[in-house]
Amino acid sequence: MNIMIAYDGSRNAKLALAQTITMFRRLEPKITLVAVAENPRDITSGNEDLFQEEVGELKRHLKEALEVCESEQVSAESLMLEGDARKSLLFAAEKKVRPDMLVIARHSHEPDGGFIARSLTYFVDELDYMTFGSVSSFLARRIQCPLLILPSR
Repeated sequence: MNIMIAYDGSRNAKLALAQTITMFRRLEPKITLVAVAENPRDITSGNEDLFQEEVGELKRHLKEALEVCESEQVSAESLMLEGDARKSLLFAAEKKVRPDMLVIARHSHEPDGGFIARSLTYFVDELDYMTFGSVSSFLARRIQCPLLILPSR
């Protein structure tokens, strides 16, 4: 089984990797970890420096994730892309990796638990979805393989 995981090194991405290994270990999966560095909106030297820093950080995260896979005796490789995360992940799934399943972790904006904080978070999430659409929503509407969206904890 060929599984592609959208991986950014976040807490949720690490949990998604661990859950994927746990759930599919018996199928002896080949995991492809795909990270996307988003290009800066302009090409000022400050933005280029930030972009290169992001690329370096993502490469470190991918290396750590590959080490986790190796320690768990799971076959894995990584792929680093640049551009819009939604479009890059779709491109990777359809043209490069061609996975049997795509796994992504839903990002969380954990509120403090109060009514106002929960309401505000809900409003911001809805506004974000209406304006831009989340990565998971974008992929759910377009991807041609099974998509597993793991909730945040």
